[in-house]
Amino acid sequence: MAMTNSRIRTTHVGSLPRTDRLLEANRANHAGEIDFDTFTGILHEEVVDVVRRQREIGIDIVNDGEYGHLMTQRVDYGGWWNYSFTRLGGLTPGSADRWKNAADEEVITSEPGRVRLASFAHRRDRAKFLDAYQDPDQGVLAKRAPSIQPSITGPLSYIGQQAVDADVQGLRAAIDATGGGQGFVAALSPGSAARVPNEFYASDEEVVWAAAEALKEEYRAIVDAGFIVQIDDPSIAESWDQVVPEPSVEDYQAFIQVRIDALNHALEGLPEDQVRFHLCWGSWHGPHTTDIEFRHLIEQMLTITAGSYSFEAANARHEHEWSIWREHELPEGKFIVPGLVSHATNVVEHPELVAERIEKFASVVGPDRVIASTDCGLGGRIHPDIAWAKLEALTEGARIASERLYG
Repeated sequence: MAMTNSRIRTTHVGSLPRTDRLLEANRANHAGEIDFDTFTGILHEEVVDVVRRQREIGIDIVNDGEYGHLMTQRVDYGGWWNYSFTRLGGLTPGSADRWKNAADEEVITSEPGRVRLASFAHRRDRAKFLDAYQDPDQGVLAKRAPSIQPSITGPLSYIGQQAVDADVQGLRAAIDATGGGQGFVAALSPGSAARVPNEFYASDEEVVWAAAEALKEEYRAIVDAGFIVQIDDPSIAESWDQVVPEPSVEDYQAFIQVRIDALNHALEGLPEDQVRFHLCWGSWHGPHTTDIEFRHLIEQMLTITAGSYSFEAANARHEHEWSIWREHELPEGKFIVPGLVSHATNVVEHPELVAERIEKFASVVGPDRVIASTDCGLGGRIHPDIAWAKLEALTEGARIASERLYG
């Protein structure tokens, strides 16, 4: 993943706006109204278009828009996770909404030395701003469709071979058709996959390790196809808000270390330069006043066997944390992929602001080790017109920064 030493390269986190045609094809395939081959034909045509658009905007490291990850509605914050429900065996479909009313169930509490995740309904951010979350018109969850969670009722296994093959074949054909270059495919982390109700395994740790064994097959398929696998892992940072009451930092670090160890196990044997790790504090547009600080996570994150590290840095709650890179050395040969435009606001960042954000990171780790990106996926979270405008601001900001940094 060597730089050209002439400009800042650009990428994004993954999800891009779906077309109505793709949304309908996903719905029809999921409902059994069209067969997989028919769906794949539509999918691959749409992937060519989304790769071409990324190229036209100036994105260097492109992807398939996560178009192969099941999404059937315009507003969908969970496609990065929900797609795994169709690729993992051992799950039984449920009926409960991930964000159901907290009054409908008893809160799962933690205690010193024993961290357990409460439900999404009992998140501390939600409890603190309950009216804002429950307001049907202006609330945090307004206009969001229910997200139904399955349960683990048998041994986890990987059953997504056909789907991941369609992902990589479609991206390869699209890249070849649009001039070649580097691409990535997003995949769920074991820690995030494990955050569903468990009725089979004896402990939470067993669930995490079983998820790692299953998902490593997807990681290998992506890497073997010549792409970067991006590990989407909000569980490392986001789960802090899901622990009730707030734990000690030390207990939480021990909790996420299990998830990091399982991920590293799943990544064994894969070239580090084909692995990108993505850390974020969640995609929902809430206050996030109960987020854990990046400084408590960075050392553990850097032990993950990846060649690059993607993280939110345009988020209003975390932008100031760029300065922690002054205190933590980026390992030799590795890259940072900071988010420089946000998925959490409709305001399109000015390219000059994007350039300034790039220059801050470049001043600490060096411009050759910065790849400009987005905070999180844009698809399903903001209007498509705004999403594409943000990517244009990103590439223009990278151009401005490159002129200043490289001359």
